[in-house]
Amino acid sequence: MPAPSSAAVPAGALGRGRRGGPVGTATRGTTGVDRLRRLDRWMAGPGARVLLAAQDPLVVDLGYGASPVTTLQTARALRRVRPDVEVVGLEVDQARVETAREVLARLPAEAVRGVAVGVGGFELGGPVADRRPVLVRAANVLRQYDVRDVPAAWAMVGDRLAPGGLLLDATCDEQGRRAAWAVVGAEGPQQLVLSVRLADLDRPSEVAERLPKALIHDNVPGTGVHALLAALDGAWERCAPLSPFGPRQRWLATCQGLADDGWPVRGRAAGGGPRRWRLGELAVAWSAVAPEQGPR
Repeated sequence: MPAPSSAAVPAGALGRGRRGGPVGTATRGTTGVDRLRRLDRWMAGPGARVLLAAQDPLVVDLGYGASPVTTLQTARALRRVRPDVEVVGLEVDQARVETAREVLARLPAEAVRGVAVGVGGFELGGPVADRRPVLVRAANVLRQYDVRDVPAAWAMVGDRLAPGGLLLDATCDEQGRRAAWAVVGAEGPQQLVLSVRLADLDRPSEVAERLPKALIHDNVPGTGVHALLAALDGAWERCAPLSPFGPRQRWLATCQGLADDGWPVRGRAAGGGPRRWRLGELAVAWSAVAPEQGPR
């Protein structure tokens, strides 16, 4: 489970925004249709509790990239939960925002209902500067920063969240088949969620390459996240006799085995449990994987 190469954005990039401008640096901006479907499904599932309780149902897609496709798809998914949801995509790159506005202008009114884009970064400025979102998704954004910038990013977003609001600091592969994200509240990280496509899963630890920035460099022997992935692989192997019944049954037994072994696996009341396991998800308390040094 090797660590990735060094970050594309140098340390301290969060502080480079011009006075009054967006905080952050434009990343590669790669995106694609359905790439963030696992996050959309979580936001419309366990994340829906904060959305449904919100007086101002504002969701921010932070760093949506070269195309607003993920912002549009998130809005479509969340409208099924809360029809009056507003989803605002933020980018630090003005050119990307202008391109996105051109795309939105060509789409039918129903497709863009409650959707907007604007210039903004981790400070959550621009069109949402005077509001407090209940959900903020930063997918494949901090992965491209230096790990030393993660605490500042989390704190900056956390200070702007609505009461009970959540930041999802996520990473996924290009096809959206494997993803992992930290669920972060105003007081800090709460849980780690792993989400995989079971049909082509060989070993659970394959998701290691998609750990959020706060953990990916910490994935070495002796750390919590390394122990978690090793325990997942071990439980997966023990459940191999269930393979003839399909990968879903094997994964369900693996998650239950992990819980039986004493890992703080989130249950139904905390947005986990068998219903989420069936989707290839597993959520554990952040305390089980928190680095000894770094974001907590």
